[in-house]
Amino acid sequence: MNHLKGIHHVTAITSSAEENYKFFTHVLGMRLVKKTVNQDDIQTYHLFFADDKGSAGTDMTFFDFPNIQKGVHGTNEISKTSFRVPTDVALDYWLKRFDRLNIKHTGIKEQFGKKTLSFVDFDDQQYQLISDENNTGVASGTPWQDGPIPLEYAITGLGPVFVRVANFKHFKEVLEKVMLFTEIAEEGDFHLFEVGEGGNGAQMVVEFNTVLPVARQGFGTVHHAAFRVENRAVLDEWTERFESFGFHTSGYVNRHFFESLYARVAPQILFELATDDPGFMGDEPYETLGEKLSLPPFLEPKRAQIEELVRPIDTVRSAITFDKEYE
Repeated sequence: MNHLKGIHHVTAITSSAEENYKFFTHVLGMRLVKKTVNQDDIQTYHLFFADDKGSAGTDMTFFDFPNIQKGVHGTNEISKTSFRVPTDVALDYWLKRFDRLNIKHTGIKEQFGKKTLSFVDFDDQQYQLISDENNTGVASGTPWQDGPIPLEYAITGLGPVFVRVANFKHFKEVLEKVMLFTEIAEEGDFHLFEVGEGGNGAQMVVEFNTVLPVARQGFGTVHHAAFRVENRAVLDEWTERFESFGFHTSGYVNRHFFESLYARVAPQILFELATDDPGFMGDEPYETLGEKLSLPPFLEPKRAQIEELVRPIDTVRSAITFDKEYE
């Protein structure tokens, strides 16, 4: 069986695509590599923020469902998304930056031998930065070359995904027996699992928690997390594997930018498997990536209708020069 290669992307829900774009562009310095719509709900924007080239394993994506309620954090949710930075020193930079920009954070802490810095955005979406110092395993991406963050401190990709569950025994069995993760460390109620080559780009932190109420999905929460597979053939192997264990799956889904499979593996926990290719460079040049409304071929005939449904967002950055912000 071909193992999963690591984290592919995390998709969350925002109250405002405009504010979300500002936060990820101007605060976090991640590159918008695709501005499109939810393929199942065409009135909803789907924004993809990633590394300089939109590499698999680096993108955080957002839906802005109209009129959705604010989510409630609790148990049975994908609770936090991590972003990788090169060194421990980079975290010192981000600590000062968050203080200057009034971004709520917890300060620098250590978990499973790695320095981290947890923070939230305007929706109370939960994130952390994690240092790649002394990290091994899945390689990270390339920081956005023309963004506002000095390259030696910039975000390069996704780190461990956090999941909070009430039934840890069942979830551990799913991870180990079905998805072929291995538990490698434990700190109190937190358990560290990894897959494939391991390291920050292929890990999951599972928190056992029966104290908090059950989470409710809405803006400020994660919709699903995705893990990398090599190609369609491997994706089909995983479809058979999930279904052999009794899980219902979406079956094959062509998302144009990658090919996918979805399975709900525990209450309120939706995982996706996604191929590395074809990626985000097929319909836009590198220089203007993410600046126009990009639609997959099957939605292109509906472009006029879609452009009436979604309000314009100015995402042109090729005409802007960002000064590197060293403080």
